[in-house]
Amino acid sequence: MTGFFVSSDKRMIEIFPEEQHIPTFCRPPAAEDQREYLVDGLFRVWDGPLQEIYSPLPLRRGRELLPRLLGRAPQLDRVSALAALDAAGTAFDEGRGRWPTCGSAERLRALRDLRAGLVARRDEILTLLMWEVGKSLAEAAGEFDRTLSYFDETCADLQRRARDSATLVAREGIAARFGRAPLGVTLCLGPFNYPLNETFATLLPALAMGNTVVLKPPKIGVLLFRPLLGLFREIFPPGVVNVIYGEGDELLPSLLETGRVDVLAFIGSGSVAQKLVRAHPRPLRLTAVLGMGAKNAAVVLPGADLDRAVRECLLGSLAFNGQRCTALKILFVHRSLAETFIGKFLEAMARIRQGMPWEKGLWITPLAEPERPAYLHELLTDATAQGARICNSDGGVTTGSFFAPALIYPVTPAMRLFHEEQFGPLVPVVPVDDFAPVDTFLQDSDYAQQISLFSNDPAELAPLIDALTNRVARVNLNCKCQRGPDSFPFTGCKDSAVGTLAVSEALDVFSRPTLVAQRDGRDDRQLLDTLAKDGRSRFLAQEER
Repeated sequence: MTGFFVSSDKRMIEIFPEEQHIPTFCRPPAAEDQREYLVDGLFRVWDGPLQEIYSPLPLRRGRELLPRLLGRAPQLDRVSALAALDAAGTAFDEGRGRWPTCGSAERLRALRDLRAGLVARRDEILTLLMWEVGKSLAEAAGEFDRTLSYFDETCADLQRRARDSATLVAREGIAARFGRAPLGVTLCLGPFNYPLNETFATLLPALAMGNTVVLKPPKIGVLLFRPLLGLFREIFPPGVVNVIYGEGDELLPSLLETGRVDVLAFIGSGSVAQKLVRAHPRPLRLTAVLGMGAKNAAVVLPGADLDRAVRECLLGSLAFNGQRCTALKILFVHRSLAETFIGKFLEAMARIRQGMPWEKGLWITPLAEPERPAYLHELLTDATAQGARICNSDGGVTTGSFFAPALIYPVTPAMRLFHEEQFGPLVPVVPVDDFAPVDTFLQDSDYAQQISLFSNDPAELAPLIDALTNRVARVNLNCKCQRGPDSFPFTGCKDSAVGTLAVSEALDVFSRPTLVAQRDGRDDRQLLDTLAKDGRSRFLAQEER
């Protein structure tokens, strides 16, 4: 564990409380060694090395910050990871296993049991989100509740599909019943910033459609999956959900190199995604569901309501420290409005509360990644060396894992901050005279997820909307970029995403269409009805699916 940089700013170091001042209700659990992992419905015990898990919230003693150990997790080897893949493959059995062939009623029961078990562990999971990811209690509760809503919407959509697929469709003398078939073994890999919600955003639809899963928790956010292992073991048939731990660089390529991973569900960096996809020996057989990087821009046009633009840009750029893929990571402001916009933004930013995750009404908490503050300082140093200035007096001040948000102006294309995804509380502002610099930015960027336009002038907005809807996946008018609601399509262009992760679309992504067809004669229909009613065919007995 690397040491902490301690600022001379007394106020900054006192953001971290001493042990006796941490509220009882949110104190971290005692550090434990986790040696169990889940393969083929059994807890296996790992007797090899363990990964130490440290909190981004250090222990303070006087003016000294000390690392806080939260626990240790298994650091599995390739042999153990491959055993999990074998179990998932056996459980799928080329589509003949119990889980891929069972009806939707059985899958719905399992998903609802999993939801109930999750609810029973709410307090434990929220505490771990605070201590391991540095997420505020309000943000952690929001992530948890959103995950429950995703359960509910997924189950409702699965029920609707079962009802709809009961209809016999006849065309050109052929009658058929349609359904969806699972794809196979799915490797689920979630991110650290939303380790619960984003992992379940791929895990739930994968399971709902009958796939089997190998799940590896993110390196940060790993401990919160321990309370879930027992649920996976008790609720699902052996081999349907397998949970492994360890270094992704070592384990994941080994799994993909076998060619036995059918679906890669990954949310993280584009460079890692490309490495994993290329490891598969038969990439045409691999379905990739990828959520990757973004450099979402806000464009404040002359017709903007500045108060609203400031409010939305502040929330979009700094909520949860800017550690969101949909965060606003660069602001283009019309030059005629720039000084006024910056003044209002600074006033609003000064009112943002900063502190520990359990405190109420705050946005800025310690950063989860140990190396992130140093990287953000690199971007600041590069920008200021080329003429930009940090507009707020405490911008970029760092104490341990805490990084004070900074507004940087004027940012130009010569600066790294203009192009790189900072994934932290840096707010670059670019003055522009027209849309041309934004157009060039979009053209040159590797990312194309979303954009926010701020104006109340239809004449300004109309041509931009028509041009941008073909270049990014979502155009937001007078509001920040965001993923939700989960019923809306969430995807991206270029290196931002592959596949769509809305509720209904995700069920399609993790499955393929299939059908049973025959000649459309009276006797033929009677055969179909008989097969459906006597339950001999699960596929045709739609009420059971």
